[in-house]
Amino acid sequence: MNLYSQIEADIKAAMLAKDKVRLQALRGIKKEFIEAKTAPGANGELSDEAAMKILVKMAKQRRESASIYQEQNRADLAETELAELAVIETYLPKALTDEELTEALKKIIAETGATSAAQMGKVMGVATKALAGRADGKAISAKVRELLS
Repeated sequence: MNLYSQIEADIKAAMLAKDKVRLQALRGIKKEFIEAKTAPGANGELSDEAAMKILVKMAKQRRESASIYQEQNRADLAETELAELAVIETYLPKALTDEELTEALKKIIAETGATSAAQMGKVMGVATKALAGRADGKAISAKVRELLS
């Protein structure tokens, strides 16, 4: 079962369970998936890889929105964003721990042959593709900078 079908099935389950927060988050995910499928240049198909990119983007948006709401003392709105983030994260692969991220990046640095911070772009290109959905871009960048310096 692909990710799109899984989301549709989970929407039905959330409706039956009358879980409003989960239903709202799942409908938002489905909306993004449909927009991607019907976008110009798309052939009406949505690969799981493209769906995963959408989920990563949505999770990042929810995290940023929640932090902004918390800065502005809007706990009610931040709570909603964090609840939706929790639903989105159930479909993402398990995030890497700091140690796992370091080990993965050491392997990538060895593969690319990078030896200095000047070659960070080469490493980042490979790392962001290899670790997509499992590590945040900022965390990858910071760790690569640390390892190359």
